Amino acid sequence: MSSEPAVDRQPRERLDLRIPNHLGVIMDGNGRWATARGLPRSAGHRQGAGAVRRVVEAAPRFDIGTLTLYAFSADNWQRPQAEVAELMEIFDRYLEEHGPRCIERNARFSLVGRRDRLPLPMRRRVAWLERATANGTTLHLRLAIDYSAREAIWLAAERLIRAGAGTRDELAASVRTGDGVPADVPDVDLLIRTGGERRLSDFLLWESAYAELWFTDVAWPDFTTDDLSAAIEDFAGRERRFGVLGPAQPPGVTI
Repeated sequence: MSSEPAVDRQPRERLDLRIPNHLGVIMDGNGRWATARGLPRSAGHRQGAGAVRRVVEAAPRFDIGTLTLYAFSADNWQRPQAEVAELMEIFDRYLEEHGPRCIERNARFSLVGRRDRLPLPMRRRVAWLERATANGTTLHLRLAIDYSAREAIWLAAERLIRAGAGTRDELAASVRTGDGVPADVPDVDLLIRTGGERRLSDFLLWESAYAELWFTDVAWPDFTTDDLSAAIEDFAGRERRFGVLGPAQPPGVTI
């Protein structure tokens, strides 16, 4: 690991701010999609895997460099055991079936979140796929499983505490205002949440400090490339100032 300090790259070096370099997606609504059709929740999760394929295949065409998909939060372990087991099976099957496509398409794959609570065969498959795709350049696909942004921030602060940097509260404040963005992963530009809810749910809180938010009532299994195109078109029309004055903003007023 490099000893050089991480650098917050906001505003980023990329010149065309109309295209999101890093897209984050909270894939919500699978269970409600299934329930509305009189199906078990597991049917919604299986159908949602199709939407994952659509978005992953479309991302490079939209010139998206990094795609982070929120698949399973640390709090989701509280769901019924049968549903959790079904989700883990779906995740593992996706990696088995589509991992080779990442290699063929020169895409990089990473898992974001804890790994020690995942099934051992899945952990081994993840480790193999990460090694096999480490040099991929067409897309960096990041799957967030057993993930908590608050936990990620605290663990980073805890490492500093062990180095004698201060108390938890002091370091938490420092992390929130400091430059703790990993050098190889840019901040989130556009964050999409499907399924009708309008909250971040402990997803990429640090990386989404200046993200544009786009919410839709469309459930994740029904999310199409047309929906993705609409989100990106809306993003392109927004003025991103990163705290500085816009061209038409009168002096003395900041937003």
